[in-house]
Amino acid sequence: MPPSPRALTAAALLVAALAACASPAGHSRPEPSRTEAAAPSQRPAAPPGLPGMPPVLDAGDVYAADRPGKLSPAVKGFPSRVYVPNTNSNTVSVIDPATYKVVETIPVGNQPQHVVPSWDLKTLWVNNDLGDSLTAIDPATGKAGRTLDVSDPYNLYFTPNGRYAVVMASMDRELVFRDPRTMKVARTVPVDCAGVNHADFSADGRYFIVSCEFSGELLKVDTAKMKIVAQQKLPLQGAMPQDVKLSPDGSTFYIADMMAHGMWVLDGKAFTTPKLLPTGKGAHGLYVSRDSREMYVSNRGEGSVSVFDFASGKLTKKWHLPGGGSPDMGGVSADGKVLWLSGRYDAEVYAIDTTSGKELARIPVGSGPHGLAVYPQPGRYSLGHTGVFR
Repeated sequence: MPPSPRALTAAALLVAALAACASPAGHSRPEPSRTEAAAPSQRPAAPPGLPGMPPVLDAGDVYAADRPGKLSPAVKGFPSRVYVPNTNSNTVSVIDPATYKVVETIPVGNQPQHVVPSWDLKTLWVNNDLGDSLTAIDPATGKAGRTLDVSDPYNLYFTPNGRYAVVMASMDRELVFRDPRTMKVARTVPVDCAGVNHADFSADGRYFIVSCEFSGELLKVDTAKMKIVAQQKLPLQGAMPQDVKLSPDGSTFYIADMMAHGMWVLDGKAFTTPKLLPTGKGAHGLYVSRDSREMYVSNRGEGSVSVFDFASGKLTKKWHLPGGGSPDMGGVSADGKVLWLSGRYDAEVYAIDTTSGKELARIPVGSGPHGLAVYPQPGRYSLGHTGVFR
């Protein structure tokens, strides 16, 4: 049977993508009065959130719920595992992080791209892109369950109030809002950019920014209205935006770009032209540290990880994988000590010490490992992708 037109399109897009954190001397500070000492610290008020969204814990840090050990009761008893979707092998490799060994291989649908924690934290969804389906994995047992028919699920997100799943239907050129449990369609939003793939939500959850990989564009989407409210072309010929991540203070979005070899720094509210911060060749994935001070940037084209300090707005370190590699997507361990990344072109997974940058392990998996999920992780709910928790 000849391949479908969409399968041929996917192959062509894949080829294109591959090519491509003391007082002055002589002056002493007066002791605070009893009243001053007793006064509570003043924190900015949290912005009013999307209706139904869990209240923001800290207006200065959207990741305040993601500290080490802050596991939700919903994930109590779940074994710690790393789930690796192998796009060319049509499997998910399951790694025990304590031993750095693959303990199970789960057959799934055609071209699994990402393993995505559900909003309620109870399910892991495998995005079988060319298989037009989602396979559920029970993180309590690590076993696959039901498979649902869903067209072109390249990536998957959830609105902050948990009301909708949002499928990034890259080849269908759609954002599809669906019921988060049954995956029945609620609304389809056509897009006129190419390759919708990654996203992140504002601190108040009222809008989200989407990257369009193959046309080098960004979208701004009103969450409640399920409507695109702004669109812009990135100011670089051949730009190829990838992962999107919000700063802890909620003021800035960062967008990795594998052809610009860095991150775009965007004011999401104003949605003005972003500025480019070079990180390394093939910048791809963005992961926030457990203390919200740093962000790890995987540079797939040069086998390195850049470390970005939020307070200074600068890169402070770069870690190179011994012998190279192709670090792609992943996540941070629940205790914050290990960064896990897939080796997209090398059929392997990397475990990296987040203090020293030392490679702790290099684990063989299936072919084409992509959006791996470290699970469980701290947080009250999931916004999707490989694990964006708030």
